Amino acid sequence: MESAEPRTHWTFVTQHARILAMILRNPEVRLRDLAESCRLTERAAQAIVGDLENAGYLTRVRHGRRNHYEVTPGTFFRHPAEGHREIGNLLRLIAPGPPDGATGATGPASPDDHPERGPHG
Repeated sequence: MESAEPRTHWTFVTQHARILAMILRNPEVRLRDLAESCRLTERAAQAIVGDLENAGYLTRVRHGRRNHYEVTPGTFFRHPAEGHREIGNLLRLIAPGPPDGATGATGPASPDDHPERGPHG
């Protein structure tokens, strides 16, 4: 019986989740930066942002020459196995907290999410 080669080209977090988390951390992130961080082409990053926008996970507003993104709070996973769970729970794991000075419905819900901080940040 032959031994199978180990599968080494998979991760637990999809590119869609990774990009959504990056947008949550920086709502004015450039597609170029999304692509570079995720090791994708700009075209692939743009397609993922389009998927997320079309599915209602984020909105995009043009501010001058830049896009401003907003992650939609209260959205749920797409797969039926997790469909009863909010995406915000995953985002709190991979993108803990909104950027400094920002507020966001998908950021940490309580000071307990950051034990090193007191109740006032």
